[in-house]
Amino acid sequence: MSIYVGNLSYDVTAEDLSAVFADYGAVKRVQLPTDRETGRPRGFGFVEMETDDEETAAIEALDGAEWMGRNMKVNKARPRENRGGNRKNGNFSRH
Repeated sequence: MSIYVGNLSYDVTAEDLSAVFADYGAVKRVQLPTDRETGRPRGFGFVEMETDDEETAAIEALDGAEWMGRNMKVNKARPRENRGGNRKNGNFSRH
């Protein structure tokens, strides 16, 4: 399971985020999605840690904590929703 981290500064790097979460256990992976067109960070990311206990400790300690001038939103990541757009099965996306 991953941890969702929102309300991040656009200046944050994967290394910065990894260092913050390393205080709560071993960080396996950090993802910081970027905008497809600008390449600019989107203000949120995902962190994977070695164990559920480490994830829980990080979530409890960091949710709402101020970091880089912003209050982070930290919780268990939800599975990605199917946005549709596949005409074969009748799903159409509206933008």
